[in-house]
Amino acid sequence: MNRREMLLTSGAMVLAPSDASAAEPSPYTWATIPFGGGGFVDGFLYHPKTAGILYARTDIGGMYRYADQDKGWVPLLDHLGRDDADLMGVLSMAIDPSNPDRIYAACGLYLADWARKGAILASSDQGRSWRKTELPIQVGGNSDGRGTGDRLVVDPKNSEVLWYGSNQNGLWKSKDAAQSFSQVTGPGTHLSLVVIDPRSAAIFVGVADAEAGLYVSLDQGATWSKVSATPAQVPQHAVFASDGTLYVTFAQGDGQAAAINPSNATGGSVWKRDAKSGKWSDISPIRPDAAARFGFSGVDVGPGGMVCVSTLNRWWPGDDIFLSIDYGQTWRALGERARHDTSNYPWLSNYLKGEDRMGHWISDLKINPFNPDELIYGTGYGLWMSENLTKIATEPVRFSFNVNNLEETATLQMTSPTAGATLFVAMGDVGGAAWDDITKTPKNGLFVPASETNWSVDYAGQAPDVVVRTTNSGRFAMISEEGGASWSALPSTPYRNPAQGQPWKGPGSIAISAKATSLLWVPEREAAFYSADRGRSWKESVGWPNGRDQALLPVSDKVADGVFYVLDRFTGVILISVDGGASFKPIISGLPKIESWQTAQLFVVPTRMRDLWVALPNGLFHSREASASLKPVVGVDEAWTLGFGAAKTKNGYPAVYLWGKVRGREGIWRSDDEGTTWTRINDDKHQYGALRALSGDPLEWGTVFIAPHGRGVLAGKPAA
Repeated sequence: MNRREMLLTSGAMVLAPSDASAAEPSPYTWATIPFGGGGFVDGFLYHPKTAGILYARTDIGGMYRYADQDKGWVPLLDHLGRDDADLMGVLSMAIDPSNPDRIYAACGLYLADWARKGAILASSDQGRSWRKTELPIQVGGNSDGRGTGDRLVVDPKNSEVLWYGSNQNGLWKSKDAAQSFSQVTGPGTHLSLVVIDPRSAAIFVGVADAEAGLYVSLDQGATWSKVSATPAQVPQHAVFASDGTLYVTFAQGDGQAAAINPSNATGGSVWKRDAKSGKWSDISPIRPDAAARFGFSGVDVGPGGMVCVSTLNRWWPGDDIFLSIDYGQTWRALGERARHDTSNYPWLSNYLKGEDRMGHWISDLKINPFNPDELIYGTGYGLWMSENLTKIATEPVRFSFNVNNLEETATLQMTSPTAGATLFVAMGDVGGAAWDDITKTPKNGLFVPASETNWSVDYAGQAPDVVVRTTNSGRFAMISEEGGASWSALPSTPYRNPAQGQPWKGPGSIAISAKATSLLWVPEREAAFYSADRGRSWKESVGWPNGRDQALLPVSDKVADGVFYVLDRFTGVILISVDGGASFKPIISGLPKIESWQTAQLFVVPTRMRDLWVALPNGLFHSREASASLKPVVGVDEAWTLGFGAAKTKNGYPAVYLWGKVRGREGIWRSDDEGTTWTRINDDKHQYGALRALSGDPLEWGTVFIAPHGRGVLAGKPAA
């Protein structure tokens, strides 16, 4: 692969200068590097009264608004900083039916005590700006049950009133347009949805407790009763048709889990309540049995008698969407009539193995209230939009993978080499890729198969066409001698799958020496192993520190061949190997002892020999010669991750890129004088939550690549 000049997309945003106390700010342009989806899109909302308003939520990658004019998505939560990064997990959204500009989101990632507590975000300008209301409870945007809902709703008769059904803390209510919330008496503890009848104002709530089912209040939440005509299963989604008919999907798991994971639904059904008689009836298009266990999740209605529902966790013959045009009396499977176009996304064609399938984890779907030909539904790897749904009787239903600028991939490691490809990115679940032209979705540089996790990627500093990566199958590592254009498996592996009853462990990280003469591989929960014959044989490294339950990361010197480093964050010691990874000895000690790898990282400047930097919670430290002492970088209060790029001047010191806090201010920073001064290159509206990786471009000054968690990869460069 030949490296080409990097061009940013014409739609890149220009960040206005902001007041940085540490240094004069520098405006940058930022653009998403296209890969194409890749993550769980678990919810959608069209505005019911105003055309052209559509929102999507993801479990870890934030929230988006659809820009119909260019078939692309606008990310809405890029303003979140590090302390609010968990709010990128969006559990629920709510539209005000009386005001097209108002949108709300219930945000948070996890439900454990150690997790950041959740918040409700409120916007009065379609997500361009937000007000935050902290909650005293956790919100599980990336927890079991995240595909249900919506749990947050605006009262259709009073825009000041919102109801929120929490994961594990019952029912909450706001009387002041989400400026505050208080817990109220509800029908249960673990809730899955809230929906309000726009005619009668009756409130229906889905409960996932032991007494699972659908509950209703006819007196504004004062008292509750179970809807006994419906099954004792967990309600997933509910919708009212224009005539008042209520449709509800249900799912259940083994042991009736408190919340249904998209991968453990074992039963379910679809029910409707007649608007006139109030009678409930089971209208399930198909029924699970011992041979095919599954639930139902997505449901929506269109004009006339149009109803769509989706299965959940039907492993064989796969999940499907069913369409009825007679209020659920008869159904037709879309899968047998669907045509999914993957031509713009080569990774997706590989992911689907060339087959035309509806997809998995179809948790939510919506029909455009102003265009019944448009059905949008989410999967575990992105979203699809139909073009001609109402023509199902006469022609195949065409679906487009409309994920332009919606990049919900999780980057695990990223690097920009000194030659060959522009960028290598190892991703969770969808492989990753080598980019030659970062304005296009890669075709020849895919890490295949695209349906698995790649854990690490590294290149040889003095032979950059040689690249290695660890992956989830085969021999668990691949090597390329063509800069990522083609790959072959390493001949053997030191990694062993855990025995039955042992905890799962991944293949870990691999590093390659400067001239590609040796490899160093550190599987999770194991020792380090080195190879001097391109992976034909492996021996355990002597002196490698005990990584305990978390793997320590090997780092290769990109100039001195056979030199590797490791930061033992558990003891505060840096070790070096000068014999290709065969043995390690301490060279620097006295660093803080830190358990979390995300707050203690070792970096080596790729164009300089033995030039080390260490990012720590209490600052940034530097040693030009891998000496026994590290010099603190004055002014850097906290360093979270680091990268290096081309120098600003000929023969100058490489540009240093930092995500951290400089003189009390959080940001993405660049230093052109070895850390003496720093320039902030982002602003408060573009903080991107938490960065998983950062890398400068070694050939073009000022260009930097960042990988926010769940937000894909972005490229930034100084504004013209």
